[in-house]
Amino acid sequence: MTDQLERLGRLPLRENLRGLRPYGAPQLDVPILLNVNENTYGVPEDVRSAIVEAVQEAVSGLNRYPDREFTVLREHLAHYLGHGLTADNIWAANGSNEVLQHILLAFGGPGRSALGFPPTYSMYPLLAGSTGTAYVTGSRQENFNLDARSAAEEVAATGANVVFLCSPNNPTGTALTQEVVAEVYDAGEAAQAIIIVDEAYAEFSHEGTPSALELLPGRERLIVSRTMSKAFALAGARLGYLAAAPEIADALRLVRLPYHLSAVTQATAVAALTHSHRLLANVNEIKRQRDRIVTELTGMGLTVAPSDANFVLFGGLEDPRAVWQGLLDAGVLIRDVGIPNHLRVTAGTEKETSIFLETLESLIRPSVS
Repeated sequence: MTDQLERLGRLPLRENLRGLRPYGAPQLDVPILLNVNENTYGVPEDVRSAIVEAVQEAVSGLNRYPDREFTVLREHLAHYLGHGLTADNIWAANGSNEVLQHILLAFGGPGRSALGFPPTYSMYPLLAGSTGTAYVTGSRQENFNLDARSAAEEVAATGANVVFLCSPNNPTGTALTQEVVAEVYDAGEAAQAIIIVDEAYAEFSHEGTPSALELLPGRERLIVSRTMSKAFALAGARLGYLAAAPEIADALRLVRLPYHLSAVTQATAVAALTHSHRLLANVNEIKRQRDRIVTELTGMGLTVAPSDANFVLFGGLEDPRAVWQGLLDAGVLIRDVGIPNHLRVTAGTEKETSIFLETLESLIRPSVS
């Protein structure tokens, strides 16, 4: 890696990219993968068949460019989200990361800044840097929550042009109140800040947890970002999307690459949305395993962040790296997210969760502080 970085350093890179490492979690061949918040249940057989059939039909027209406006897909996404949304309110791209990149290309850039509240999704500063947008950070409470007043004050003080609010937050799993979103939105008025609520894990929220979709009417600078990677078990399909005022989608058309969503991607996503009830059937079981993890880790004497996502952040570890390695040696891969004394685990199937918990308990006692 040192030689690779030295060779890279000899190229005329932009200054803000020098010394950086690319984003990426370890990709290891182990029996139980609980490190990148994938849906470990996979795609049901009948939905796989429907997707294959849809893709097969799309393949017959691959000599032609796909629908540049992905109209049918936007209609299906609007129907899925509800809240009175129409296709005009929807934008989509190759994963929610590309959606966020489009937003920064349109509303960020040189001379502008984006604000995030770490610990949060580690791609935010990388996406900002790749678009020449300065990245500034706000603060969270000790329990990883955001206080509406202090968050709004930081938005106003920084004058940020783009604000990232992640709910449920990755890597902590904590959800935002609507008060936080509303006050942050109002605080960005002077800078005309674009407020992004990243709801990649929204389908896993506890019953009664509100979505920022409810706040969209009358807020033309508010964006709610979603993905089909998690609850829909389609991480390999790479389809992210957003809901916002129609003029937001109009702005993103100025920066997207031509025909950026392939015919195969569109066909896959439409087929999946047509069978959304089947793809989402395992969400409640994943939530049950998540809550089981929270309960059992708390019983082990660990500190556990309340989670509205499909993962759990836990702390109180004297040597988290040794625990991570011990789990890996047993065939269980989880994530070290860089928060001192903490690790993060995805909620998997009942069997995967049981193996994780049993292995962790065998490792944890001497590591609990």
